Amino acid sequence: MRLTAFTDISLRIVMRLAVTGRDELMTTRVVADLLAVPYTHAAKAVARLSELGLVEARRGRGGGLQLTEAGRDASVGGIVRSLEGGGDVVGCDDSPPCPLRAACRLRTALREAQEAFYASLDTVTVGSLVAAPTGPALLALTARPGAMATPGGETAETAL
Repeated sequence: MRLTAFTDISLRIVMRLAVTGRDELMTTRVVADLLAVPYTHAAKAVARLSELGLVEARRGRGGGLQLTEAGRDASVGGIVRSLEGGGDVVGCDDSPPCPLRAACRLRTALREAQEAFYASLDTVTVGSLVAAPTGPALLALTARPGAMATPGGETAETAL
């Protein structure tokens, strides 16, 4: 199973915020730069994570992002389920629909495999993801000089 880029970015944002001091706020732009992802993608991920109650996003002066306690204690399986949705691994009902869908065992087997994948992630919390050596590596991330992400997702270097 392959996760969407949206889920990947969202998990990286949650992990980075998990190692940020409880009194320290980071902006979406800073997080995007540190994780080397386009600002617009990071902003969409932050909005969804905020809807899920995992990230607190405050606007304006003195604002920024902070991982909530629910976010710190959340299971990775729960986060991935919320972000990926409960859709099927294969598109049996796509247009045109698969002619085998009425008598196919593959769909059931893939659903069971997908649930096993999520169940294995249910035992992992965001807090456990950022234990050493990952936490120190996340704290050591720095944006490349001159590589500030623009709203269009380009870096300042490539936008020229």
